[in-house]
Amino acid sequence: MNVKIPRSLLIGLRRGQLKLGGNCLSEKAVVTQRGAVLLGDSVACDAFDADRPLRVVTHAHADHLVGLRRSLRSGKRVLMTAATRDLIGVVNGSLPLDDGSVELLDYGETVEYGDERVTLVKADHILGAAQVLVEDSEGSRVAYTGDFRVDGTEPLVDCDALVVEATYGSPSFKRAFKVDVRELLVSMVEKRLSAGTVYVFGYYGKLQEVMQILRRADVCVPFVMPERVFNVSQVCEAHGMQLGGLTLSTEKEGRELLDGDLPCVAFYHMNTRKKVGLDSSRICVSGWEFRSPCRQIGEREHLVALSDHSDFCGLLEYVKRCNPKRVVTDNYRVSHGATLAREISRRLGIPAVAMPR
Repeated sequence: MNVKIPRSLLIGLRRGQLKLGGNCLSEKAVVTQRGAVLLGDSVACDAFDADRPLRVVTHAHADHLVGLRRSLRSGKRVLMTAATRDLIGVVNGSLPLDDGSVELLDYGETVEYGDERVTLVKADHILGAAQVLVEDSEGSRVAYTGDFRVDGTEPLVDCDALVVEATYGSPSFKRAFKVDVRELLVSMVEKRLSAGTVYVFGYYGKLQEVMQILRRADVCVPFVMPERVFNVSQVCEAHGMQLGGLTLSTEKEGRELLDGDLPCVAFYHMNTRKKVGLDSSRICVSGWEFRSPCRQIGEREHLVALSDHSDFCGLLEYVKRCNPKRVVTDNYRVSHGATLAREISRRLGIPAVAMPR
């Protein structure tokens, strides 16, 4: 028997507009042209949106703080973890985080707004990073991963709509290394310390992760760093990370260690790589390396493939675990959202779309 499907229904299915409790899923999870991840009826994540009363900051990296000053000035309720608030205060001290707009949530704690409930769920990324789950009175569950690594991140199971980051959303971004990158990093640092100072370059959050990896491996030399890295590290220690033995590069001890090329590890932001430690052993930690866990990029410089994001396989695995009815890939912060959406639809059979288009 041939059944004629109405054209309007076909168009809706092609666009991923699945109905749930009378509401269109395509309207429940959206990434706007300005980078706001809209969930449900009331929540905007990681960018300002004039029509949403709640703003959520998933973590303290700059591409997730879009329009935060405007959100604070507009009097919106701005939700984040305490660690994220403290890190933002260090990296952007001019933001008015104490004016009453910011509401701090622990992981698993829920805030109600109208008929919606908003919950932050731990994400394995940098300190304080969170996923966002929005549920309504009809039982709809829409969620946003923020940035994450799959192995340490609790899956938001049985989502109706899921917005997923797409940093490494291309099939070419796979890390199939047979060695433990953390152990390799420790071995490299220990070996090079015998010749003097080892400089480590990375971004805020990842630098502190490297410090903790080294301390847990009983690397006991002084850690030297400039003021901003030092302040971020102190926030991380205050929230439970074990870093220990931090020395400012501007203090007498720090200057003597660096000037004398004595055994210590110097931690600097990636942006200073072309100016600092040019004649010393240097290690850059980056997630943008997929060929090898370690690659030489200079006479005394190596790149180590340490990432705080899931690779392509990890992204697919996370989506599979969540079992959503529809997926939106974040195509604002990277250029791989469209590729990831196609691969999710093709490999997992789940309707997926990249936003903004």
